[in-house]
Amino acid sequence: MGRVDGKVALVSGAARGMGAAHARLLSAEGASVVLGDVLDDAGAVVAAGIGDRARYQHLDVRNLDDWRRAVDLAVGTFGKLDVLVNNAGILKTGSIEELSVEDFTAVWEVNQLGVFLGMKAAIPAMRAAGSGSIVNISSVGGIRGTPFMAAYGVTKWAVRGITKTAALEVGHDGIRVNSVHPGYIDTDMTRAPEFAGVDQEAFAAALAVPRAGVPLDVARMVLFLASDESAYCTGAEFVVDGGQTSGMVPPRRT
Repeated sequence: MGRVDGKVALVSGAARGMGAAHARLLSAEGASVVLGDVLDDAGAVVAAGIGDRARYQHLDVRNLDDWRRAVDLAVGTFGKLDVLVNNAGILKTGSIEELSVEDFTAVWEVNQLGVFLGMKAAIPAMRAAGSGSIVNISSVGGIRGTPFMAAYGVTKWAVRGITKTAALEVGHDGIRVNSVHPGYIDTDMTRAPEFAGVDQEAFAAALAVPRAGVPLDVARMVLFLASDESAYCTGAEFVVDGGQTSGMVPPRRT
């Protein structure tokens, strides 16, 4: 307990799934947390469940003014900003031929532009505090290609790239920037209609760790990167995928 005592964190996409898990674990380990999302009712419930050291703020990650309001809330309420978790993301599937320009653009605006705007808003506050840790949630789709997920994949590769660029730009200000790459995590996203035809149990069984991940698996990595335990880590990828990027386990011989 207490691995992030005294730190102040801002988590986007925090109303459910991985974002809610990040916020809860950071708070449990001593941080004050601002939760941002567009799902206002759900986000407010999560914040209320965390308690006095949590606040909810409406945050459309495509909007720089929303980001600045969230940063101002963190600094105005808790005195500073130490940690940014760029977690918000959406998914649209389809082949390159089938995917509409509108769907591609919608994914880009949330997954890629949103990360850029979050860092743009948070870095001045972290510089003023003298240090900080930015954790950008990418995906295993940002490490290897995934068919029928062009929009999602290209944004997650971009998150990986901008993480390295930002790490070089702000390292001398005491700010670290890393990306986290979850694999198959059981969330609302993986239960969406787009995956209705996928045998997810068989997929999970073929992983080196033969189960679906849960949001807490990813939140533990976020906690490590938010804490001073990762003080010499920046510009790097941290994979949480049960071995998915290593390959799938072949059927056992009988």
